[in-house]
Amino acid sequence: MGIRLKDLSKLGYRDNVARSLAVAIVGKHCKHQSKEQIIKTLSDVLKNPDTYKENETWGKLAEHLSPTLIEKKFTAYDLLDEPLPYKTYGSKFIETLAKQQMNLAMRLPVSVAGALMPDAHAGYGLPIGGVLATDNAVIPYAVGVDIGCRMSLTVFDAKADYLKRYSHQIKEALKNYTHFGMEGGLTFAQEHEVTEREEFRLTPLLRDLRGKAIRQLGSSGGGNHFVEFGELLLQEENMLGLPEGNYMALLSHSGSRGLGAAIAMHYSRIAREVCKLPREAQHFAWLDLNSEEGQEYWMSMNLAGDYARACHEQIHLNLSKVLGLKPMANVNNHHNFAWKEEIAPGRTAIVHRKGATPAQAGQPGLIPGSMATPGYLVAGQGVEESLCSASHGAGRAMSRQKAKESFTQSAMKKFLSQAGVTLIGGSIEEMPLAYKNIDRVMQPQETLVEVQGKFMPRIVRMNKE
Repeated sequence: MGIRLKDLSKLGYRDNVARSLAVAIVGKHCKHQSKEQIIKTLSDVLKNPDTYKENETWGKLAEHLSPTLIEKKFTAYDLLDEPLPYKTYGSKFIETLAKQQMNLAMRLPVSVAGALMPDAHAGYGLPIGGVLATDNAVIPYAVGVDIGCRMSLTVFDAKADYLKRYSHQIKEALKNYTHFGMEGGLTFAQEHEVTEREEFRLTPLLRDLRGKAIRQLGSSGGGNHFVEFGELLLQEENMLGLPEGNYMALLSHSGSRGLGAAIAMHYSRIAREVCKLPREAQHFAWLDLNSEEGQEYWMSMNLAGDYARACHEQIHLNLSKVLGLKPMANVNNHHNFAWKEEIAPGRTAIVHRKGATPAQAGQPGLIPGSMATPGYLVAGQGVEESLCSASHGAGRAMSRQKAKESFTQSAMKKFLSQAGVTLIGGSIEEMPLAYKNIDRVMQPQETLVEVQGKFMPRIVRMNKE
């Protein structure tokens, strides 16, 4: 015996979800009951849902009608009266707001050390270019939304003149074998072991995100993300073990796409529910790494970092294949991440680098400028005062909105032409003059990294046509 929506409305079922649940239950479990019996039960469930919550047949409908309130436990924290001391590199060229944000981070009761890199500018919570060490706590917003965003550089067995001789083929390859933007992905299937990882089956969130991760594999985001071919001038006795000289290389910058963004938003919300901070510091809400939520985030963050690396691997593989190039060496380093590290002899902490990169002794790294200025291949020097960190790029000198108000497309086109750079896509927000002078950013961190090569972009692909 079935039941109609009209009957349910008469009983007082106004909620579409409740009515759908009721129809489904009746259709599946009440085939041998009279209509009167069904209506009597439905009426009773509506009036007394709590008495049916354990009922095998009606429990789901009863729970919807009267959700069980789960009391969320939280802890409220006060900030320290004064920020802990920290080292700032290149303070002269860092805006006041970024310093204020770093000062606030250093007043958290879980903070133990920090540093501010010379490319620093204001962000949400921790400033871009901020490095923060905490005691057994991870702060989703101090990691950032684009978890594991990274640079990847591949050096090919081709000299720099390849860029001029095969410029048309390079442009076509960039147009057809890369994809940028919030939605969609490449038009041809991508395969990588990362999408088969067990972690994708361990939480409801990751299970839901796996499909999007597969679709977006090998693609890039918007904003300042890029894929570019250029000239790499390597110094002698470099860490790559290649002869000194001028090579053609591919440099890419992007992160974990929709996967990382969804993880960041989900666990930032949970952090704010369990960790109550004063209003001005709410973006610094943290998860204790001994908690279930903290362990879930840590696992998800590491998966997103590995996924970001996989995207770069696919980008470099696809382009090298279509152009018939042989990779000779690759360097990659990431930011927007947290690491468990020894920050002093016998002292371990969770080191967040938001728009800053690891620079342990001898560690390879990349510090790009803009699309019309050089980037640098570097080796870390392992400076403890900087928490073994360096900048992740030149850093913005003006906001995206300010750049849109200050420059025109024709001015950017002329500027790039004079610099010998071809741009495919891109927006006025990425005008090179909207970024800090890369050499001014490198100078204050001469003690943090040793330069081993200089990369100059020549053919650049970014979001938008």
